[in-house]
Amino acid sequence: MLHSSFISKSNGTKFPSFASANATLSSFRASSHFQMGLKWSRIALSSSSGQRLSSKARSRVKHRTANVYGRQARERVLEEEAPEMAEATPSFKIFPGQAFPLGASEVDNGINFAIFSQHATAVTLCLSLPQRGELDMLAGGMIEFSLDPNLNKTGDIWHICIEDLPRSNVLYGYRIDGPKDSDKGHRFDSNNVLIDPYAKLVEGRRNFGDAKHKLSKFLGTYDFDSLPFDWGEDYKLPNIPERELVVYEMNVRAFTADESSCLDQDIRGTYAGLIEKIPHLLELGINAVELLPVFEFDEFEFQRRPNPRDHMINTWGYSTINFFAPMSRYGSGGGGAVSASREFKEMVKALHGAGIEVILDVVYNHTNEADDKHPYTTSFRGIDNKVYYMVDLNNKGQLLNFSGCGNTFNCNHPVVMELILDSLRHWVVEYHIDGFRFDLASVLCRGTDGSPLGAPPLIRAIAKDATLSRCKIIAEPWDCGGLYLVGSFPNWDRWAEWNGKYRDDLRRFIKGDPGMKGAFATRVSGSADLYRKNKRKPYHSVNFVIAHDGFTLRDLVSYNSKHNEANGEGGNDGSNDNFSWNCGFEGETDNVDIIALRFRQMKNFHLALMVSRGVPMMLMGDEYGHTRYGNNNSYGHDTALNNFQWQQVKIYHFLNNFDLYSTCLMVLFMLKQLNARKSDHFRFFSEVIHYRQKHRVFSHENFLDRSDVTWHEDNWDNPDSKFLAFTLHDKGGGEIYLAFNAHDFFVKVSIPPAPPKRRWFRVVDTNLASPDDFVGEGVPGIGSTYNVAPYSSILLEAK
Repeated sequence: MLHSSFISKSNGTKFPSFASANATLSSFRASSHFQMGLKWSRIALSSSSGQRLSSKARSRVKHRTANVYGRQARERVLEEEAPEMAEATPSFKIFPGQAFPLGASEVDNGINFAIFSQHATAVTLCLSLPQRGELDMLAGGMIEFSLDPNLNKTGDIWHICIEDLPRSNVLYGYRIDGPKDSDKGHRFDSNNVLIDPYAKLVEGRRNFGDAKHKLSKFLGTYDFDSLPFDWGEDYKLPNIPERELVVYEMNVRAFTADESSCLDQDIRGTYAGLIEKIPHLLELGINAVELLPVFEFDEFEFQRRPNPRDHMINTWGYSTINFFAPMSRYGSGGGGAVSASREFKEMVKALHGAGIEVILDVVYNHTNEADDKHPYTTSFRGIDNKVYYMVDLNNKGQLLNFSGCGNTFNCNHPVVMELILDSLRHWVVEYHIDGFRFDLASVLCRGTDGSPLGAPPLIRAIAKDATLSRCKIIAEPWDCGGLYLVGSFPNWDRWAEWNGKYRDDLRRFIKGDPGMKGAFATRVSGSADLYRKNKRKPYHSVNFVIAHDGFTLRDLVSYNSKHNEANGEGGNDGSNDNFSWNCGFEGETDNVDIIALRFRQMKNFHLALMVSRGVPMMLMGDEYGHTRYGNNNSYGHDTALNNFQWQQVKIYHFLNNFDLYSTCLMVLFMLKQLNARKSDHFRFFSEVIHYRQKHRVFSHENFLDRSDVTWHEDNWDNPDSKFLAFTLHDKGGGEIYLAFNAHDFFVKVSIPPAPPKRRWFRVVDTNLASPDDFVGEGVPGIGSTYNVAPYSSILLEAK
């Protein structure tokens, strides 16, 4: 494996020269160098003694005047003798370089470039030193350095060191050639300039969704000029215990991209924009954000060729270009990769300062490079397809597709595994990330031939890695090849899981499906049937009803079927198994009874989620009832379909934070535009989250035993019974009574006696209008019975 102690920890770090075991190479590096005179239109080469290099050495350096973005760029190489050029050209010295660390690194004698390719036969480093006046174009051509396998290769790593290069603002990539035998898994094409997999920063177009540059390509860059980021003297990591987490799944861009965010246009949809809205997160009560992918991706990937989806913009980001670089167009003001990296750190610092952890949704199961029919070659495919992707050598070297996206990253190949580990470590060390959610993580449990592994090396390595030891690690335990591992994901007592069975069972019970009471009880009590194994805990179940893919919470109670026509695939995309119920009418309606039922059901789901043992996760926008109008696969819509609608929660913020007289005119104006029920909805969601945070009975780290819960139930085997009541006992003396009624009729239930010297207080009744649906201090006067309304739930607290 390619593990090395030379991993960079700050922008200013220099690396010691790599001690090659090859005496000849060491001797060469110590005694000689190439001195190059370069001009954008011409190239002159001379040795350090002033003598002209041989024609073989001279051929190792070329200049391409064609734009690097042209895939079939036509070369023009002009060479002249050094004496004719010496006065007019800058000078670079090159050395054989060193194999570690991979990527671009600053060493004692220059900038070192190192890249892995086992099957390459020729590697050329391409450099551009553009004057970025026009930020999305390269000024002039690229300088190219052909690497000599006898001098610039150690094992399977190709390397070169260049002296006197600028320490920043250099764009670089590689042309790589090799066998043209696709049946053996190779996809080499030296026409492409490829991104270094270990590039820590990636430059492309500067502004998100800039259609003028939709066909722009991407190149690596580096920054050794900037000072290390100042995290502050009083800065500290939140280090929230897993059992106490309340996770908010969100999209950086969609959170503030809408005009209703009232932010300056330059920071809408950016890391800086998210910082401005941290007060909303605090008011809501969550303490961890799970960010949809923030690794560099190409939002215009659907528009590179005519196809049914060529009207869409990728806003979710599940199509990674590079695993080390932050998404540069989530930086504000079109500042580019270096600025975006710094702004990302500012965002993490601000969230940590507010006591909120940052979990990244990471996509290591596939990349943006698509399939063989319509490849989008930017990096791995052209560097060494046979290593980086799973290929079927028994079927003409075709790409295996367990991701549903055309390719499958070869995660348990030793080289690829180390790449993934290095990437994760980089995000923890450089950006102070608190955890990771692994998209389609079952792919990471497959061998190089695609077969499932009982003890996947990568999964174990992540669990055991010292740098990652403080991080939350969460698996989405399934893939598109049918490897469903909910409750059985290889875990080493470290891995948590998105609990898909929790989602399905809660949806079915709350909407009134028969025979679901027992499953509902199992899920709210921590899913011991799935996770009570070895040393696993209830918090290894990440409980959710709603996630980014699928219906929003409002759509879950408004649509029986998906409505994905806007996606351009004839409604064939997106899941058909939604376990949703429209409450009597499909889609939007002005029927007040149906609207009331829908909001009641949303409150039922939210209450059940927040009282369940395990880690609750909710989706951005569900706190005000965001709708995508039945679209359950909205990945390609950079519109209000996905964007947070701030006007839906503003009225609550105004009423809650300002005196009536100073804002009465504003409130009256807003009341004309808003549905007041939605502000009540936010209030309920926020209050229930805060209530969970204040009551440890919901977040114990152990599974329930008989002393922890009393089930008020003698009708478990009746499939037509859709009512469940139980009391949670806190060893500190607290008691919480909960009842959920999924019947379409009232249920008069007997309330158990309160503990000695205590009385029952009603905290929640989802059937009541705001503010009576949640009363934090509780409403006294609870008798021996309670009439629980149809499709409603209650929470009583003994005080």
